[in-house]
Amino acid sequence: MTLSVGLVGAGPWAEMVHAPMLAAGPNTRLAGVWARRPEAAARFGAPVFERIEELFDNCEAVAFSVPPAVQAELGVLAAKAGKALLLEKPLAADLAGARRLAEAVAEAGVPSQMVLTWRYSPATRAFLARVSALEPFGGRAANVSGAMLGGDFATSWRLERGAILDVGPHMIDMLDAALGKVVGVRAHGNPLGWVGLLLEHETGAVSEASLCMSVPGEVPPSQVEIYGRLGRESLDDTRLGSDVFSLMLAEFALTVRRGGHPLDAAHGLRLQEIIAAAEEQLG
Repeated sequence: MTLSVGLVGAGPWAEMVHAPMLAAGPNTRLAGVWARRPEAAARFGAPVFERIEELFDNCEAVAFSVPPAVQAELGVLAAKAGKALLLEKPLAADLAGARRLAEAVAEAGVPSQMVLTWRYSPATRAFLARVSALEPFGGRAANVSGAMLGGDFATSWRLERGAILDVGPHMIDMLDAALGKVVGVRAHGNPLGWVGLLLEHETGAVSEASLCMSVPGEVPPSQVEIYGRLGRESLDDTRLGSDVFSLMLAEFALTVRRGGHPLDAAHGLRLQEIIAAAEEQLG
């Protein structure tokens, strides 16, 4: 059965990814859109609702494509309305908001799933399977771009908080998946420039992540490298493939029907806790 999904948000990411992918099916259909600027939502070719409660009344699940603080606020309303949630990273703008949203999801007992795009790629899953055989003890990740220098993604929350809140969840999550649960973080640098994270994992492994969104010109692909007693494996974002979002939506439909997903709101909260600890160190 096709899952009816309402979309909250009508910005560039919603236009490029969420709206067309939800509408394309075959596992989902775009049931409608709510946005603070209804005129922006009209271009998606789906019903536009003036009140978010009307959107909830016309869908089984809700996908979010809004700033983190807005997601934390409206996600609570969607959970209380009994809707399954497809949540962007980061879960919220701050740890308090992330906790409120994760608690609302748990209390309502609704399914949830995070849009951690790397994790839905077949290349990533093959990489993680190979890594598990290495007896890994360390690794590193780098995500470097010029996104904050201009364009659709030089938005106010990114310009205020920097790379650690935006791309940090991707790299932390990948190192966490490859090396074991992150149990400690040390951070240095400038959130609006270059940030370095030293992560400690429950397995005893250690890793490093470099994050920056202020580099002009050409930059290398984002990359994760894992080292172990039996060798090395690496993965960069050029190998993720074009079907990441369709696979993610297929899994979301299964999550809603069957319940439970490893990349749920509770996982998003754990990533937010690591980011909050790093931001506190950076001042």
